[in-house]
Amino acid sequence: MTTPAYDPALDTGFFGHPRGLLVCFATELWERFSFYGMKYLLLLYLTKYHLFTDANGLEVLGGYAALVYAMPVIGGLLADRYLGMRKAVVFGGILLVLGHLGMAVEGEQARVVEGTIQRDEGALQVFYFSLALIVVGVGFLKPNISTIVGRLYSEDDHRRDSGFTIFYMGINIGAFTATLLCGYLGETFGWAYGFGAAGIGMLVGLITFLSGQKHLHGHAEPHNPAILREKSPLGLNKEWTIYLCAFLGVAVAWQMLQFHGAVGVTLNVLSLAVLAALGWFIFTQCNKVERDRMIALVVLTMSTVVFWALFEQAAASMTLFADRVMDREIFGLNLTAAQYGSLNAMFIFLLAPFFAWLWTALDKRGLEPSTPVKFALGIAQAGLGFGALVWGAANPNAAGLVAGYWMVLAYLLHTSGELCLSPVGLSAVTKLAVPRIVGVMMGSWFLATAYSEFVAAQLAKLAAVETVDGAVADVGAALATYNNLFNELLYVGLGVGVLLLLLSPLLKKLMHGVH
Repeated sequence: MTTPAYDPALDTGFFGHPRGLLVCFATELWERFSFYGMKYLLLLYLTKYHLFTDANGLEVLGGYAALVYAMPVIGGLLADRYLGMRKAVVFGGILLVLGHLGMAVEGEQARVVEGTIQRDEGALQVFYFSLALIVVGVGFLKPNISTIVGRLYSEDDHRRDSGFTIFYMGINIGAFTATLLCGYLGETFGWAYGFGAAGIGMLVGLITFLSGQKHLHGHAEPHNPAILREKSPLGLNKEWTIYLCAFLGVAVAWQMLQFHGAVGVTLNVLSLAVLAALGWFIFTQCNKVERDRMIALVVLTMSTVVFWALFEQAAASMTLFADRVMDREIFGLNLTAAQYGSLNAMFIFLLAPFFAWLWTALDKRGLEPSTPVKFALGIAQAGLGFGALVWGAANPNAAGLVAGYWMVLAYLLHTSGELCLSPVGLSAVTKLAVPRIVGVMMGSWFLATAYSEFVAAQLAKLAAVETVDGAVADVGAALATYNNLFNELLYVGLGVGVLLLLLSPLLKKLMHGVH
């Protein structure tokens, strides 16, 4: 008796979608749970437990975030050409479990002895190594779990878009619950509890993925398994060579995270090299329509650096602001500083359906904004979010603290800006890039995001304040410092947004009909 061939159109076991979507949904939910559960604790942990200065803590955060967004480019390429998505996701998941559980090793709390800060250097080395494992693990898992979702559907399957919508809801469920739970555990019971919960979440995600393989129906397997068995110049087969090189990558990231200038130099060199190569390609290898579209795409990509550099203050200056100079009680709840990070995911839940309806309704009336206008609106709203914090800082309560409701408004504006820019960004890459270099442009997009993480840390350092045993000595002076930074970011966001709005007719013309 032969087994009938698998027909994806008949696989409707998960709310009308393939059962494999549930596997990917749950895996990504728990991966994002672990990622966001750690993200908003990271800077607080360094500054309050290991007594890092604001500047040093932000250097670690910026270097880590930049590497996290750069690595998926490599992980995606290795999966496409060699490993296949399943092996890449499993390997990345193992690294992530080890990394997040390693973060739970606190060591001894730093203390000041005769004017000198004494830190547990052994625990810090475990911390840096754990971060490096997470960096490489995300590189292997993050791009490939999304690719599997796309392969669960045939090209003409009308369920594809709604399937991705369900998948991305998993991302936000993970982010929302993790920030609330891990943020509470870490700041209330101890950092190890917050980081440990993130690690357990990733372990659940890995087990979920491994146990659900039958529902993927071979879509995540390598396209040519024989290549993996070929010998590499190292004498190993190519599969184990990739794993070995990945561990060497962990060792490199381990050192780069401790020598912060290395990340900045690497990003600067890569960015200049990519811009030079793109310039050569655009002006020597493209016809007029291709050239115009590529120029528009490069401008849009570079503008995202501004948006994400503002948006990613959330885990940097905005978290320190919430911890030090804010009355964190809202709606009768006294949230921790890290828990405020959950507002982004919450507002995505609330606003994404509205924006989906809005763009469709405007399109029917011929009023939907062009992609450059949406980018301009997104960047301007990121700036306005800081305007809310500036207004709040100008009106503190009797204790000199800013009401938490201003932070809620800031996150609302930042999230509405994200929904204007982020969903259309990757789509713009696929539509505007010359087909033969779509992969390169997608890599450039992620490189721009990585660069923005580095820039975000440099901006946040402008508001670095003196602390004593991890706490600010003068709340008023700290509030003034944050206010100065946020005021500048307000004008940066509005200025770049207006500039892009003014350029939008030209960019729309250069796009030659691509909406």
